[in-house]
Amino acid sequence: MEMDDENPTKALAFWWVDDNGQEIKWTFKDLIKLTNKVTNILQVSCDLQKGDCVMIILPRIPEWWLLNLAAFKAGTITCPGTIQLRAADIKYRLLNSGAKCIVASDETRSVIDECADSCPDLKKKLYVGSQSSKCSSWLNFTELMATAPDSAEGVKTRASDPMMWFFTSGTTSHPKMTEHTHASYGIGSLSTTRYLLTATQTDVIWNLADTGWAKSAWSSLFAPWLGGACVFIYHTTNHKFDSKSLLQILEKYSISVFCAPPTALRLFVQEDLSKYKFKSLRHCISGGEPVNEELISQWKKGTGLELYEAYGQTETTFLCGNYPFLERKIGSMGKASPGINLQIVNDEGEVQPPGTLGNLAICCKPDRPVGLFSRYVGEPKLTESVFRGDYYLTGDKCEMDEDGYIWFIGRNDDIILSSGYRIGPFEVESALIQHPAVLESAVVRSPDPIRGEIIMAFVVLTQKYQNSNTDELKKELQEHVKSITAPYKYPRRIKFVTELPKTISGKIRRVELRKPEWQTD
Repeated sequence: MEMDDENPTKALAFWWVDDNGQEIKWTFKDLIKLTNKVTNILQVSCDLQKGDCVMIILPRIPEWWLLNLAAFKAGTITCPGTIQLRAADIKYRLLNSGAKCIVASDETRSVIDECADSCPDLKKKLYVGSQSSKCSSWLNFTELMATAPDSAEGVKTRASDPMMWFFTSGTTSHPKMTEHTHASYGIGSLSTTRYLLTATQTDVIWNLADTGWAKSAWSSLFAPWLGGACVFIYHTTNHKFDSKSLLQILEKYSISVFCAPPTALRLFVQEDLSKYKFKSLRHCISGGEPVNEELISQWKKGTGLELYEAYGQTETTFLCGNYPFLERKIGSMGKASPGINLQIVNDEGEVQPPGTLGNLAICCKPDRPVGLFSRYVGEPKLTESVFRGDYYLTGDKCEMDEDGYIWFIGRNDDIILSSGYRIGPFEVESALIQHPAVLESAVVRSPDPIRGEIIMAFVVLTQKYQNSNTDELKKELQEHVKSITAPYKYPRRIKFVTELPKTISGKIRRVELRKPEWQTD
């Protein structure tokens, strides 16, 4: 990485490449100049004032970073969204956020036009792309950048002022709009810098998260730059996931820290990782969903590197993880991030003894931790509902051992009660994925007249097993689970599917799989 110890503004801050061979490199000094130009566009051309919301729906292109930085400087609130959103999704977000401006590229411009007239707060539409805007209702970003001044006055903001609104994944209900302040995502991201990414001024950090995910703000925006590291981005023009191409990028460029969701890593380990030489890579992280023991083992076997698990939410910054400097307990998602007091509490907010299944919660009194969201915007009752006594409840069921290691069991709505046993889907899915036939699995509860509920597994097969005898394979998978975990935890029903329903952030929507099981005629 290019460095200048005497003048840190000259250090390389942003490194972007695409599948057409284009490459952009910006220093921190470049970012200052370009951010000023975009700040002028937001303040003058888009007529945005302090506290106004601007929705940014862009793919992994450099303008996403500039627009977020400029919005922070202008005192406006950014509301990022993925390009996978459709008209109904965008309308829902526009109406709930009251966004006065929306920024889009070719991927979603026409989709936005389908719903824009139904959103009375929306006043300006800003188009980012190489083609000239043919529609007069859209401002052209490229044309405005050509004439915008490269100096701008920032708006003074308080630590408690809102900075970003991220919608949750909506795994169990409608997406909620979480509010983060300048302190919670600014200062609150320091733990991500130091303990999750272990970012330094010599690092080049590549995070695969979509620009619509909160994880992109964590590891592609705040945390790397707080550590003086360089953000690396690879953009594919067709937006398709290609394991081989991504692994080639990881091998070709001097990437030292790599972060990818379990969904991507499960596809990576299907490749022959021994063919690749990751000379610069030193640290690998995964988050967004629980990381199975089998995935950790396969990644280390293929790359020679540990895969560290990170846990957090849209409502928080980095909460819990495995660290290179601490002993690891396989199966645990690690210990609480420094500065975060995690406990297991019951539904009344009372701390439970070690080894007890309960709600994973963050202590908020006497001091509210930096990094915790302010509220669900426009939903005060919902905001109030996630707090019990001195604690914020994450909605996840976990256990904590005497050493402070946390073990994920499942989301509250996903716990299975079968013949008096409480079973978390994650432990069954972890057993299933250790079988070579299983690429992905999702476990839900299904009604049963005798046991109350039974375990049902939806399984996506690896290519090698896609033509197998399904009846025989079901029995084989059931026996496999019995041999790995308690016999009562095996799936009594198994259904083979080609894909699992997921949120736009890639998380499995078990609620979609569970709901048909409980519907009655």
